[in-house]
Amino acid sequence: MNLKSILVLVFTIFATSNLVADEGEANISFYTGTFDVIDKEGDDQTSLFGIEHKNPNLFRDTFLGKFKPVTGAFMTGDSSVYLYTGIEGQYGIGPLKILPSFAPGYYEKGDGKDLGSVLEFKSEIKVGLELFENSKLSYSYSHISNNEWGDTNPGTDNQQITFSKNF
Repeated sequence: MNLKSILVLVFTIFATSNLVADEGEANISFYTGTFDVIDKEGDDQTSLFGIEHKNPNLFRDTFLGKFKPVTGAFMTGDSSVYLYTGIEGQYGIGPLKILPSFAPGYYEKGDGKDLGSVLEFKSEIKVGLELFENSKLSYSYSHISNNEWGDTNPGTDNQQITFSKNF
């Protein structure tokens, strides 16, 4: 996947998000971090940069907590790409937010690590702090794996710093 495809994805996320305040706010997050943070050989470890969108119109408050869909993409320094959509929970203690999520997605290895399949699953735990009423700074740790459905399943662990803003 090349830069043109990533730009089309970003445009699609912005174009389909609801940016009118009367009808709800869109939440856009930008994040950067380390891909394959615990790589023992060190040959697959690289940087990553991503974008994520959450639509508050699809927010659900259940007896298990607050949930909303999440859609995003990231690209690594080795041109690997992961496109995903899933669900994120939200639990809070004052300005501190705990955000677990699960998202299946499409993985293209580019020049990076072969995860064994194009279908991969990302589980993530994010801890965020509300900076202002409409923005948040977070740290997250995620694991991506194909659940032994691929030829191999080396998996990858990643860590990110995220800035989120409601528009």
